Amino acid sequence: MTKLNIAVLTVSDTRNQTTDKSGAYLIDQLQADGHQLAQRQIVIDDIYKIRAVLSQWIADDEVQTIIITGGTGFYGRDSTPEAVIPLFDKEMPGFGELFRHVSYEEIGSSTIQSRALGGLANNKVIFCLPGSTGACKTAWTKIIQQQLTLDFKPCNFVKLLTTGIH
Repeated sequence: MTKLNIAVLTVSDTRNQTTDKSGAYLIDQLQADGHQLAQRQIVIDDIYKIRAVLSQWIADDEVQTIIITGGTGFYGRDSTPEAVIPLFDKEMPGFGELFRHVSYEEIGSSTIQSRALGGLANNKVIFCLPGSTGACKTAWTKIIQQQLTLDFKPCNFVKLLTTGIH
């Protein structure tokens, strides 16, 4: 298995290290699959604070994948997509589409309120997930876990992330 260095960012105005169940879930899963936690941070839902952390991780040669949880809805200050999209070199429309598709089976039409998205920046894959632990579980078990596994066919992100092929 090829181990990746994965950073986890939680976007929330209310969660902290103790109450961040979604971030903790993602960390547990990535480590259970043999990946390394590169960094973890929690920031308030503010476009510029999100971009500041994300920009550092995008520039960090040790980080290969970034998973963001929170701030993807339509309520209040939800602003993860607005913060992240300008930093993408390439958008990954299929991730958000697939996430909403698999989510539909679990939460029905409420999935239209998810602005989950993905993309590439500086040869790093970035996944932006809703803040609920259930949504993180859906994204990890049905999409992300497979795409971060070298043996998953016909394609996955591991070769791109580990060889620097653009």
